[in-house]
Amino acid sequence: MLPVVVGLFGVILLAVTAQDSFEVMLLPRRVLRRLRFVSLFYRLTWTAWSTLASCCSRNRRRAHLLGVFGALSMVLLFGVWIAGLIVGFGLVLWAIEVGAGVSPPPGFGDQLYMSGVTFFTLGYGDLVPHSGLARAVTVLEAGTGLGFIAVVIGYLPVLYQLFSRREAAVIRLDGRAGSPPTAVGLLQRHGGDDGPGQIVAFLREWESWGSELLESHLSYPMLAYYRSQHDDQSWLAALAVIIDSCALVLVGLNRVPPLQARMTFTMARQIVVEMAQSFGVAPSRYSGGDRLAHNDFRRLEQELAVAGFTWENPEAEELLAALRATYEPLLDGLSAYLLLPLPGWMPDEDHRDHWERGPRGTLARRLIDELTAAGRVVEHESEPRTRWRRLRSRLGSR
Repeated sequence: MLPVVVGLFGVILLAVTAQDSFEVMLLPRRVLRRLRFVSLFYRLTWTAWSTLASCCSRNRRRAHLLGVFGALSMVLLFGVWIAGLIVGFGLVLWAIEVGAGVSPPPGFGDQLYMSGVTFFTLGYGDLVPHSGLARAVTVLEAGTGLGFIAVVIGYLPVLYQLFSRREAAVIRLDGRAGSPPTAVGLLQRHGGDDGPGQIVAFLREWESWGSELLESHLSYPMLAYYRSQHDDQSWLAALAVIIDSCALVLVGLNRVPPLQARMTFTMARQIVVEMAQSFGVAPSRYSGGDRLAHNDFRRLEQELAVAGFTWENPEAEELLAALRATYEPLLDGLSAYLLLPLPGWMPDEDHRDHWERGPRGTLARRLIDELTAAGRVVEHESEPRTRWRRLRSRLGSR
């Protein structure tokens, strides 16, 4: 009776491990089943790891711990899957050999060792199966081991390719919206005559980015734990900036048509909703007052007016608050769960972008600003030397 129970347990362990690894690595769609090993694995490991990181007093060390979790969790997950398959085949082999009446009776440790050797196709030959059914199981395990390792080797490049495509857009946001990125910073840098057209094209590009992110992060949810190169950048912060910018346009900014903002907003909010469902994150009780209070909204109006944007709707503040209430609680819930800070609405007055840092970064910023301003002022002048004389005089006076 004991061999039957042990063999049945081994079969169940094999089935659960094989199903879970198949759904994660090979099934390109979201799994709606609530009870999943990989979900439980990430919930437990992330809770323990984030708690450990929260105990660190130094921000740099905390950021480093959180940054390595994504890759480390994948290695640990592969190890758990391999251990489950080896133990499951070991239980089945022990039950078969004992049930076949092999003399002397094999020990479970020996069968576990034989299962590991067979899974990795080492073929030492110091232990061999004695019954026909046991030989068939060892052949099946050897094929399973080869196939599993091949799938893992092919899986990792796909995972990191998706991560790279996500992060390439996040890095590009640095020059477009600042470091950390903000919605007002994005609109300020597109305040010229061709700014509205650039904003529409930009939001269209990020609508495509959002659809790719939603598909990849629902199929491979562990990607959400992979963090960006800089501590003030993240896929969640980028998403917040895009949906904030769309909200500003939809409330009624002049010069910017709202159609593309509507399309991008709906895509961004779908990402927030479905990612929250994927992680089991409920909307927080976040009211939004700390992120954009009344005085900050007045300052936001002034900053946008300097860039050439004004409200077409006199009730802009109330409409913006109502629109924010449809997505900010979920954003805040994801931020609290993943420990990814949300950006503000406006850039800090003394902030410096990543490209401005390092030797002569301030000079680089001054040159870029002057060259851009000079191009706007003299774009209709027929004498190009006049433009550069004015530019040199302005730079020399500083």
